[in-house]
Amino acid sequence: MTDRPGVTIRSQHELERTGNWLLARRTLGLSAFGMNLVEIPPGGSIPEHDERDRDQEEVFLALGGSPAMVVEGEEIAFPQGTLARLDPDVTRTVVNRGDGPATVLICSAPRTSGYEPMEWA
Repeated sequence: MTDRPGVTIRSQHELERTGNWLLARRTLGLSAFGMNLVEIPPGGSIPEHDERDRDQEEVFLALGGSPAMVVEGEEIAFPQGTLARLDPDVTRTVVNRGDGPATVLICSAPRTSGYEPMEWA
């Protein structure tokens, strides 16, 4: 895609890839927060983790397939279009219970990032 000063536009298919991870943060040159896509194969999952050491909140958005969130060992329905926000100290993973790939967008930033919401938000 064509870039302009101060603007980077990429399709999902242009994102740098490592395994099942599509590195949106790296490809777009983000520096204020993390953002990546993951394609989870049937029966697969992302590594179980927390973000305690990095003090990061994470937001997950189910984009496709049949993912499920597992939070502190409890599986929670996570259908397409669902958002989940997790505190840094909560253990989490995403599993794919479907027959096809599940796609999830994950965004994260330290709670001390200094984000300032717009007045209307």
